[in-house]
Amino acid sequence: MSKTILGISAFYHDSAAAIVRDGKLEAAAQEERFTRKKHDERFPTNAIDFCLENIGGEIESLDYVAFYEKPLLKFDRLIETYLAYAPRGFSSFCKAMPQWLRTKLHHPREIRKALGKKRYRKPIIFIEHHMSHAASAFFPSPFEEAAIVTLDGVGEWDTTSIAVGRGNQIEMLKTLSFPHSVGLLYSAFTYFCGFRVNSGEYKLMGLAPYGKPCYADLIWETLVDLKEDGSFALNMDYFTYPQGLTMTGAAFEKLFGFKRRIPSEVIEQKHMDLAASIQAVTEKLILRIAEYARELTGMNRLCLAGGVALNCVANGKLQREGIFDELWIQPAAGDAGGALGAALFTHYQLLDNVRNPSPGDSMAGGRLGPRFGNDAIEITLRVNEAVYQRIDDEGVLLSKVSEFLDEGKVVGWFNGRMEFGPRALGARSILGDPRSGETQTRMNLKIKYRESFRPFAPCVLEEDVEKYFNQQGASPYMLLVAPVAEGLHRALSDEEKRLMEDNDLLKRVKVERSELPAITHVDMSARIQTVDEERHDRFCRLMRAFRDRTGCSVDVNTRFNVRGEPIVNTPHDALRCFLATEMDVLVLEDCLLLKENQSEALVQRYRGYVEEFELD
Repeated sequence: MSKTILGISAFYHDSAAAIVRDGKLEAAAQEERFTRKKHDERFPTNAIDFCLENIGGEIESLDYVAFYEKPLLKFDRLIETYLAYAPRGFSSFCKAMPQWLRTKLHHPREIRKALGKKRYRKPIIFIEHHMSHAASAFFPSPFEEAAIVTLDGVGEWDTTSIAVGRGNQIEMLKTLSFPHSVGLLYSAFTYFCGFRVNSGEYKLMGLAPYGKPCYADLIWETLVDLKEDGSFALNMDYFTYPQGLTMTGAAFEKLFGFKRRIPSEVIEQKHMDLAASIQAVTEKLILRIAEYARELTGMNRLCLAGGVALNCVANGKLQREGIFDELWIQPAAGDAGGALGAALFTHYQLLDNVRNPSPGDSMAGGRLGPRFGNDAIEITLRVNEAVYQRIDDEGVLLSKVSEFLDEGKVVGWFNGRMEFGPRALGARSILGDPRSGETQTRMNLKIKYRESFRPFAPCVLEEDVEKYFNQQGASPYMLLVAPVAEGLHRALSDEEKRLMEDNDLLKRVKVERSELPAITHVDMSARIQTVDEERHDRFCRLMRAFRDRTGCSVDVNTRFNVRGEPIVNTPHDALRCFLATEMDVLVLEDCLLLKENQSEALVQRYRGYVEEFELD
């Protein structure tokens, strides 16, 4: 009998909704894409509306609603923690409790209220946080059976878990409890280095290759006690996150010999070294946990989820270590992915439906969000009096875009269904030529308005990946970092070597270290996305057109947004981002716009829009 299940994650960060019908993941989206508030934690009303519209359904047509965690267990953890640290943490307690007493303790009531009490009267199911993560990783994977490791900040109590998946069932085997957490450890260093917790961790990861892990021994000696089975304990004398509104305090500053960096302050070598050190520590923790998971489960395949699974540097190392024969990572590994995990857990484990894994995976290339046809796009363009050309011949369109990329132009690419998860995968992307040394600096400072040290990721045709990177097999979700092939390395002059030691990160970034300087990080690595016809259709054909023109199978691929903004969703979102930045070309399905053809009045209308978004 046909069953339709709505999965929801909400009320912490990255709220999202997902629809599963007869076991098929039909649609999924984060609320931030609709509200334009990055990491929006509010109930995902807009995302739910989209999911229902996608299947032509209504609230009344749902059979189950599944929520991604158990709020009463989470409240239990908060109360026990506050009591354990009392009277410290009183201000945090006073800030948190009113919200819990008003809404968060009443999730069933709040969910029914949001859905419409008279419209939805069927069951609401609450799944434990780490089980939702595990389900999001295993059930869409191509594996009949696998070990499952979840690593994040904290759910209810769990921070790390090892499970095993077989067929349509998941069994939780081992868990580690709050406050001992890989995710919170990494976030503490993110905070100490002046980046925002829950959004700046990837900046810390990008900063790490500029430093040396000279603080790693101090971290092991003082902060982290790692056991042979992968379990670990943090020395809580140095962390304030259990009881306060901050991650670290005076003891942390005393340990490392300097104060927490304020976000507006210059990044110094000590911050780079600290980033390198915690990255090295995190990698060792993950490898030890993976080794134990292999031993405990006896499985030769691994599924990963949880926010820490977005640490693509650690993922790449895990793959190259060969602890498992195969690795699959949920592309929406953070809390947003909990929505689809809750829905899939309900379908398979609770309703005991048969599971037949797809040969690649069942994530549809991550393209699970809204799409817009040419008619809707043209309405947006005409209302804004934009100058555009509609090109219905795909070959002609792709040839023109390839030519623009070859000329060094930066292209906004809007095609098909929007991606679910944090990565641009060729649906809402900004593209550039990786062969140009100017591409990274220009895109960072003039288009993305972000820090100069941030590397850009490459997309590469899957059939050519081994020509450019030391990577075997597919990486369709941009979740693995791999070394750039040695044949592409450039020998550095003495002056370039000197610049690589300069404290000015911009000078280091400008040193061209390979034949593809725009995507080569300072440690000769790149976070790669492999592109294939089945998952990426027109985007794959664009890359082949670029290869036919230039001989290069690689493009720069970054998220279509500016710093502090969610990835664009609608044609209007894309148009104003294009007009407000120094992007040269915009492609909206079959519609092509050149910046040079737009009126000054139209450009000025959106020039200040980037100021709407809070820099993160």
